[in-house]
Amino acid sequence: MGQRAIYPGTFDPVTYGHIDLIKRAQEIFPEVIVAVAYNPHKKPLFSVQERVAMLKKATKNLKGIEVIEFDGLVVDYARKHKAKVLIRGLRMLSDFEYEFQMALTNRKLSADIETIFLMPHESYSYLSSKLLKEVASLGADLSSFVPDFVGKALKEKLSKL
Repeated sequence: MGQRAIYPGTFDPVTYGHIDLIKRAQEIFPEVIVAVAYNPHKKPLFSVQERVAMLKKATKNLKGIEVIEFDGLVVDYARKHKAKVLIRGLRMLSDFEYEFQMALTNRKLSADIETIFLMPHESYSYLSSKLLKEVASLGADLSSFVPDFVGKALKEKLSKL
């Protein structure tokens, strides 16, 4: 396709599901910007700088991936970075309504930017950062959900709450 794509999200924290989608997007687009949103409405556990650092470490061996933070409307950010495609992940049917609504709103705001939905591998289809934080707070083994350094950071962060 020869285009740049943006995969926006909160990534609080990054999971293997996110990494799987980044790899899938990388197979389609030569350049993928992983845009880490401030999004104070979601009350993230990690700061945007911590989330960017974790994503950079998790994707350091992937070619064509850039990880940066952003604030504001994703369509404005996409236009600024000359990206015509937004990548969004769909795990379960429950994601569809929200993601569809967001895609249509983005289209209304900027008709020249398209949203493409990707599905993660089925082994990650149930995984969400919110669920991950819940099981981590109860002492679960996180090794099948996140890279080791993310699991360690998550447990450290939760121990200070």
